Amino acid sequence: MLVRRVFFGWMLPAAVVLPLWLLVGWAVTGAGAWAFLWVLFLAIPGVIVWQLLITLLVRARGTVRAHRAVSWQDVLGLALWHGLVIALGFFSQDWWGATFVIAILAGLGLFWSTLWQLWREARPTGLLRTADIRGYMTVSGPQAQPTPPQEIIVVSERQEPGGR
Repeated sequence: MLVRRVFFGWMLPAAVVLPLWLLVGWAVTGAGAWAFLWVLFLAIPGVIVWQLLITLLVRARGTVRAHRAVSWQDVLGLALWHGLVIALGFFSQDWWGATFVIAILAGLGLFWSTLWQLWREARPTGLLRTADIRGYMTVSGPQAQPTPPQEIIVVSERQEPGGR
């Protein structure tokens, strides 16, 4: 549970730290002007927007909000994607292109995974699931409609002259 809670707390700071790492990585490795333009105009905005989108989708789930912890599937996806984004910041010519393609695919996979989990959790079923796989039965079926009253009695107050 501790690891899942750490990832829950890491998601928002990651939207700032990961793009900042790409900029710092470019400066440290001296990757060149084209890499700087890529980092400045594509990577930083893309990572910020994508991380915020993933964060919103994950935190939209009731089980995540209730336990303040992401699922193990989220941990795996976030760890993979964040690891690949960090690897991109090293700007190694030998494996940068392959890492870039895999990072995009991992980001798309993480998006669909979080969307699928949100959809699965939000659809109406007879069983509510929690992050630790416990289930609770919910009331389902047609609810009894109250019958309208058959007879209406109106009581009106009469004012007596000089009375209270």
